Amino acid sequence: MRRRYTLEKTPAPASGVDFAARLNAEQLAAVTTGARRALVIAGAGSGKTRTLTHRVAWLLEKGVPATSILLLTFTNKAAREMVERVTDLTQFEPADLWGGTFHSIGNRMLRRHADFIGWRRGFSIMDRDDQKQMMAAAIKDSGIDPKEYRFPKPDLVCDMLSFAANTVAPFEEILHERYPYFSHLEDQLLAVASAYHKKKRESNSMDFDDLLVQSVRLLREDSDVREAYQRKFAHILVDEFQDTNTIQLDFIHLLTGDQTGLMVVGDDAQSIYSWRGADFENILRFPDEDPETETHRIETNYRSVPGILELANAAIQPNTRQFSKTLKPAREPAEAPPALVPVDTPATQARFVAQRILELRDQGVPLSEMAVLYRAHYHAMDVQLELTKRDIAFRITSGLRFFEQAHMKDVAAFLRIVENPADELAFRRVAMLLPGIGAQTAGRLWKHWRAGTSTSPDWSKGATPLLEKARVPQKAAEAWSQLGFTLDEIVPRDGTPVPPGQALHSIIEGVYDDLLKARFSNYQSRRQDLEQLRMFADGFPTTEDFLAQLALLSSVDNESNSGRRSGEGEDCVVLSTIHQAKGLEWKAVFLIWLTEGMFPHKRVLAEDADGLAMEEERRLFYVALTRAKDELHLCHPMLWPGNHSGEILQRPSSFLNDLPSGLLELWEVS
Repeated sequence: MRRRYTLEKTPAPASGVDFAARLNAEQLAAVTTGARRALVIAGAGSGKTRTLTHRVAWLLEKGVPATSILLLTFTNKAAREMVERVTDLTQFEPADLWGGTFHSIGNRMLRRHADFIGWRRGFSIMDRDDQKQMMAAAIKDSGIDPKEYRFPKPDLVCDMLSFAANTVAPFEEILHERYPYFSHLEDQLLAVASAYHKKKRESNSMDFDDLLVQSVRLLREDSDVREAYQRKFAHILVDEFQDTNTIQLDFIHLLTGDQTGLMVVGDDAQSIYSWRGADFENILRFPDEDPETETHRIETNYRSVPGILELANAAIQPNTRQFSKTLKPAREPAEAPPALVPVDTPATQARFVAQRILELRDQGVPLSEMAVLYRAHYHAMDVQLELTKRDIAFRITSGLRFFEQAHMKDVAAFLRIVENPADELAFRRVAMLLPGIGAQTAGRLWKHWRAGTSTSPDWSKGATPLLEKARVPQKAAEAWSQLGFTLDEIVPRDGTPVPPGQALHSIIEGVYDDLLKARFSNYQSRRQDLEQLRMFADGFPTTEDFLAQLALLSSVDNESNSGRRSGEGEDCVVLSTIHQAKGLEWKAVFLIWLTEGMFPHKRVLAEDADGLAMEEERRLFYVALTRAKDELHLCHPMLWPGNHSGEILQRPSSFLNDLPSGLLELWEVS
């Protein structure tokens, strides 16, 4: 005989939260929806985080146990902040709420069930250095000598495998589409990938991508585990849904049962990460996957003044692949509309930005409430230099300062050893770029080089005769010979120095381009950096002047005053790519280099057959506009002054042509 006994739910204590008073009508409708499946399109500055945290609080108040709620975010910081807000908002202590990144939740599951798919639960998680070391070992075990020919570095092979894992695409497809210059190495790379995966299993070690890949495999292959989690999670909430990739979408689908409440929140107009695997179609397709999906639009913007919002609405309107929405202002109009600032040259643009920053500071706007945004890292060169000259503190959020990056230092090293043959550090750096040359061989070659250049070198016959006398490993012979040809082109002949822009062209085309492909996954981006550096060098009469300027820009981090690396919260201007600026906001924003080919990027213009990449560029423009709260300056130089190539006419960005002229105030800079 069997008796069924049902436990009653513990009554939920009243939190005292007046949801109707704390939320606007759009937010309240999304927070309190009873729909099993909901898409919340949350426009820029509309209170997305507020909506999500109140949704969690509302579910808790309705008696949903914290253990039955899963909150998926893109950063652990975002998850912690949301849980803290829920705790502050309610009388609950939602310690049992599952909140975190996709990878952290995957790790939590695998710690319980990894043995179900052939792993041990005590697996190690490799960091990036661990990955590189294991990949290097896999390359060696595959019988490949990367120094013998241009084989991609372990770091780059890791990036290839990572992109394939996140997009759930065959490795061969990723290789041919994204890295066609390594297509001839397909068999070797497949062997290396196989060896790498085998080593991970043997050492019971997972890389970062495995935390999600293996979790998806677990849920797909073990129906008992899958159904247990589908029963466990009564509600799943996903933040920034427009940025999900294929493997993340699979993870969500496998955790969502027939009775699971699923709410995804995002903004299709801010989908800007396809280059790292995000699939814009995920959010567009979501309403069509289930006819019962309820769509909510949150369009009231609390960040920006009306003039900026009008501009943003007009900027995104030409896109055809989007959910229609109109940002509505909650703030009062500003005194002046956004500014359109055409200037003569990049240097003039930098002077304008610096002077206007000082004016705004004098008007009471903190430096930390001002940002200079740009499409690509190299666009900030002139601004960095000008801010440094004027003793204006700034910090870079878009990675290393432009001239600190490895590929910048590499090509500069070639120039340095011609300008100063006694520069040992530069010589060793160049030598060790070549296959088959390590630290010990570079040291021996340096002694040979120094002996031949200890007095004023005779460059009348070039550098090749000196290099030919050195003994180099057989693996390095071809590259060493090519180095000689390149140096022959850039050493001063008959006492006449080669202009720095022309010298950089010889370095890049003669020897460095192949090295760049083998070392970095973002080859195209870095190649654009180098091309911009070459054009920048055209503005200097001599290599000595050019290198002096690089030294100034590279050394500001060691200064005790302007341009130093600044801590969070310190009063300094922010310089950032737009990609890095997403989710942030400032009182005043300067958007620079709004010229065709710079923004939108010329690679997009050249390769965008279906128009989808151009639409993402326009979304990026929209993101930039919506970072500004009070003031917005749109700047574009009309000429690129050159020494080697002459003046280059710069056409205004086509994005500016989409904007009604009445929304902008034209500033004439003289």
